[in-house]
Amino acid sequence: MIIRKAFRYRLEPTPEQTQLLSGAAGCVRFVWNRALSIQKSYLEQKCGILSFGEMSKCLTNWRNGEAFSFLSESRVAPQQQTLRFLDRALLDAFNKKSPKKFPTFKKKGKKDSIRYPHPERIKLDLQTEDKDGRRIQQKIYLPKIGWVKFRLSRPIEGKIRNATVSREVDNWYISIQTEREVADPKHPSNSAIGADRGVANLLTLSDGTFFAPITAFRDQQLKLVKEQRRLARKKRHSVRWNRQKTKIAKLHQHVSAIRKNALHQISTIISKNHAVVVLEDLKVRNMTGSAKGTTEQPGKRIKQKAGLNKSILDQGWSILQGMLDYKLRWLGGMLILVNPAFTSQTCSVCGHVDSGNRLEQAVFHCLHCGHDAHADLNAAQNILAKGTTAGHAGLACFTGANL
Repeated sequence: MIIRKAFRYRLEPTPEQTQLLSGAAGCVRFVWNRALSIQKSYLEQKCGILSFGEMSKCLTNWRNGEAFSFLSESRVAPQQQTLRFLDRALLDAFNKKSPKKFPTFKKKGKKDSIRYPHPERIKLDLQTEDKDGRRIQQKIYLPKIGWVKFRLSRPIEGKIRNATVSREVDNWYISIQTEREVADPKHPSNSAIGADRGVANLLTLSDGTFFAPITAFRDQQLKLVKEQRRLARKKRHSVRWNRQKTKIAKLHQHVSAIRKNALHQISTIISKNHAVVVLEDLKVRNMTGSAKGTTEQPGKRIKQKAGLNKSILDQGWSILQGMLDYKLRWLGGMLILVNPAFTSQTCSVCGHVDSGNRLEQAVFHCLHCGHDAHADLNAAQNILAKGTTAGHAGLACFTGANL
């Protein structure tokens, strides 16, 4: 089994290196925007799109010409890589089965990143002490940037395949993707569990385990409102406006870190204790769509729907699903997605389906057999039953599973 894993660390560049990183990120952003502009003009003239090879020739001309000679001050590999990303994004946008939209132009300071695709050009200096026993900070060599200090918070496992440098607010981070081959893992457990995602409870397992909801955004919402009002009173693009905007971005980053930390803990607990996890195949993007509607057909209960959307997004349902997927595969388990239809209206005892079975958020009462249970627990048990009766061949691998 081949495991591809990314190790993310915080960089500590010097002011000169920070300027070089900003310049390299700006070159990558310029190449993306100019190439996208050319592709859009070709599409508007109904001439199709240029291939990656043709765009690479354009990049060579830009770097060798006088108008865009600043591109040659940075490595060509990250600029070629952004052309590959754009080519893939365009193909996904024209794929009817793909949910991805047409690529957009990049803005300065938003999701700035530099991909170094050639591992042989990335060098590490992980020496921890010098000859006198003094602690030395670890360094990584980036082409045309030099040796940059970084915080080695955990050891790097596997062979380096590529590295991506990104900027979040006013800090730079590096994500090192590695690859290693291990023996096919065998999960230490043989149990299967159904899990119901919700807002009142983030996750309810079919064995009666409840995980409390994540309220990272709700807890900081009032503070965010105050800081955003302060931003609105300042002159746009002034020194104080930029300072206040950075403060708000840091607050959003703090909320995101709290959410990811909680989701990592929950997904690790579940993936280690259960070999098979069954979830509903929820279309979160559709579920969190706006209810405003149009001028001709305005939506109903817009304020309530907006509050529900905010609560759903605060839980990070899609992030949790992705974490469970790769963590289970690494441990030898599997994640199963089932149709979510009627899981909250079906009795887990007699199978009777009726919308009247659940008139309250937390209470389930079967009108047919009189079965009483917590609504989320009943739904989790129905999800598990769907996963075990849907004919999933992978379940046969877990002999003696607690189904």
